[in-house]
Amino acid sequence: MFQEDGSSSVTSSPLQMFPMMSLSPGMMSPYPWLKELKPEERGLYLIHLLVTCANHVATGSFENANIALDQISHLASPDGDTMQRIASYFSEALADRILRTWPGVYKAFRSTRLSIFAEQILVRKMFFEFLPFMKVAFVITNQAIVEAMEGEKMVHVIDLNAAEPAQWCALIQDLSARPEGPPHLRITGIHQQKEVLEQMARVLTEEAEKLDIPFQFNPVVSKLENLDFEKLRVKTGEALAISSIKQLHSLLASDSELRKKSLPIPMNAAGVHLPRVNQMNQSTLQELVEKDTVNSCSPSNDSTSSSPLSSTPSSNMDSFLTALWGLSPKVMVVTEQDSDHNAMSLMERLSESLYFYAALFDSLESTLPRTSLERLRMEKMLGEEITNIIACEGVERKERHEKLEKWAQRFDFAGFANVPLSYYAMLQAKKLLQGCNCDGYKIREENGCVVICWQDRPLFAVSAWRFRR
Repeated sequence: MFQEDGSSSVTSSPLQMFPMMSLSPGMMSPYPWLKELKPEERGLYLIHLLVTCANHVATGSFENANIALDQISHLASPDGDTMQRIASYFSEALADRILRTWPGVYKAFRSTRLSIFAEQILVRKMFFEFLPFMKVAFVITNQAIVEAMEGEKMVHVIDLNAAEPAQWCALIQDLSARPEGPPHLRITGIHQQKEVLEQMARVLTEEAEKLDIPFQFNPVVSKLENLDFEKLRVKTGEALAISSIKQLHSLLASDSELRKKSLPIPMNAAGVHLPRVNQMNQSTLQELVEKDTVNSCSPSNDSTSSSPLSSTPSSNMDSFLTALWGLSPKVMVVTEQDSDHNAMSLMERLSESLYFYAALFDSLESTLPRTSLERLRMEKMLGEEITNIIACEGVERKERHEKLEKWAQRFDFAGFANVPLSYYAMLQAKKLLQGCNCDGYKIREENGCVVICWQDRPLFAVSAWRFRR
């Protein structure tokens, strides 16, 4: 539950009145009784309203969805406690989905909104600086590359999203300390912004010169889906490594899925129930979310999210992985969000993404004060991901995160063999997390891969693969 300060607690208070409260148009706005809710009651009711609203959106009952959104607006706040913040972004995503049913209104409403790429880069750097998830991914990736390249004299690394030079500065330092001496290193960076690649080239060239390592940087200005593999300039005789951090999922919009038009699967809103607080003993927002959504929108055994990989083919992904396999990489290290946000059903995506982003927002709550501008900007970035998952369909839905086991099936089918991550890589990652002064961050080994968690909730998975003949 949530205490007055918004933090987690195991204390409880009965909320038997909530299921009795109708969301019918007869209720008078602005619902003065909502203001009387205690923080833990408010958190529960916000989850109830989000699930109910999503059910109305999924079934096209927009009038009832509007009433639920109106109630949410009186409880949620982007600068409140953790549940108020996350409810703000999920309600915005549901409203965005409704607006898209009127394309003219939607386009006019967003016509003056600008996406500033420099802001995106800055906020991603904040995410790297304040939270340890990407630091752990970088450490594990670099260690896997160093181990795979032992004894190699010509090393070529391809970065599928070359936005953060810190990772490769660390690799240059690691390679410079090899007992046999450093190799000739070439890094190919792929990014859609030329300026980002130019900055990357300057930083890495300076680092290599300082450590006296032979170095070349090959910039490729391109979106991943439009990548010309000839521009990677992979040469005979060099050992190849590939790094992909939170990139591959964007290629999962398949032709077959588009033909299905990605229609949401209706669910019965009457089945949504709010559990009473005295039945709940959870100590995190993640657990609070699970209790309310488990009975109302958990995927069934025959749902899209749990169906075999072959039932959701992706020609874009298949062809891309085939092209990567054709480069014969000695190692390919992949980091992806470890959650299933790629179901056809809106309700399944809502349930899974509530779990996932509740954990991320909880980690931010433990790291930065509520008044922090950096926190607000990072949460806004996460809010944009939430909107993409909830409001978008077809090619517009890029945030198609999937679980580690699905990626493992996909890589195996494409001709890659798993490379178990080493004990030393795990040791480095654990040491890094110990320096965070927060015991909420955890890592665990899973079939030779590493899963990075907040509390017990998996958030990111790092796996290594090699070319298999």
